[in-house]
Amino acid sequence: MITVRRSEERGHAATGWLDTRHTFSFASYQDPQHMGVSVLRVINQDIVAPGTGFAPHRHDNMEILTHVLRGAVSHRDSMGNEVKVEAGEFQLMSAGTGVTHSEYNRGSEELELLQIWLYPNAHNTEPGYQQKRFPDVETLQLVVSPDGANDSLRIRQKARIWRGHLAAGQHAEHRLEGKTAWVQMIRGSLGLDATTTLHDGDGAAIHAEPVLTFHAQAESEFLLFDLP
Repeated sequence: MITVRRSEERGHAATGWLDTRHTFSFASYQDPQHMGVSVLRVINQDIVAPGTGFAPHRHDNMEILTHVLRGAVSHRDSMGNEVKVEAGEFQLMSAGTGVTHSEYNRGSEELELLQIWLYPNAHNTEPGYQQKRFPDVETLQLVVSPDGANDSLRIRQKARIWRGHLAAGQHAEHRLEGKTAWVQMIRGSLGLDATTTLHDGDGAAIHAEPVLTFHAQAESEFLLFDLP
């Protein structure tokens, strides 16, 4: 079964410095029908104005994945990391017993990113930080896994996250390891299992579909969450 969540259905909030869309309930946007899928709790698409950002704040017992789409994030945290995460890179922060961090757009152009939260399978662990740029290839590419397979980022959860980048007309197939999946479109036009078409910002929950097929109707970039 495939259940589509269209981009325009997401929660939306705009301030003077932040324009954000929430796939699932977050902050002031609360919808009991959209509280996450399996261990996936948050997908926020944030656009951050130049010279602004998120002041220091604390997280604990959450796996926080950031994928930068445009611009760069200046990240600083209580683990001693002070880094820049640039467009195309992935950052995975395991909050564990607690991490305080800040995220700013120090550039002169808008910053756009996806911020993703997943529940961990172990609580009160030592916090951790990882960051990686993966080769840009036209395929499904493993970027996050519980065992670090294929040099992916290692998450404290039985979940695998794949980045999809398909050229127009290209097909791909994926056999799920978990019972649930989520597809989050970044850009493009993507046919999913010959029954559904996803566009920029759309998402889809998948249940009881052991094999997924993808057909790119236009060049497409997306994330596939293979979840317990």
